[in-house]
Amino acid sequence: MSNARAYRSVYHRPAVPPPNRAAEVEPKRSHAAIPVALVLVGVGLYLSEYTVLLTALVGLVLLLSGLSFLSTRLNPLSPHFYLTRKPSWLATGVVFLSAFALLAAAFELYVHHLAPILPRL
Repeated sequence: MSNARAYRSVYHRPAVPPPNRAAEVEPKRSHAAIPVALVLVGVGLYLSEYTVLLTALVGLVLLLSGLSFLSTRLNPLSPHFYLTRKPSWLATGVVFLSAFALLAAAFELYVHHLAPILPRL
């Protein structure tokens, strides 16, 4: 009888499954910069109607923000300026791509004379 009980206890499944610990862990990196970067691309392209300098300025802000993401947790795009979690690599890549897209758009607008360099008064 002891062999039967030992056999049953080895293969007996518990009635309640153990809690999923992986679902409760907070992610270490944040994707919050992605929508902010995309909105800034839209704003930069909208401002290109008035002047090329504003488009280039928004592109430079995004470029400096991307460099800040690589080095520290300081984030000029955040209202609290210091992040509790570092941005994800995807978010950093999107910020850099957005910056390069705006700088390329400003360059193309300047070369083809599609927008004024200084705002019209």
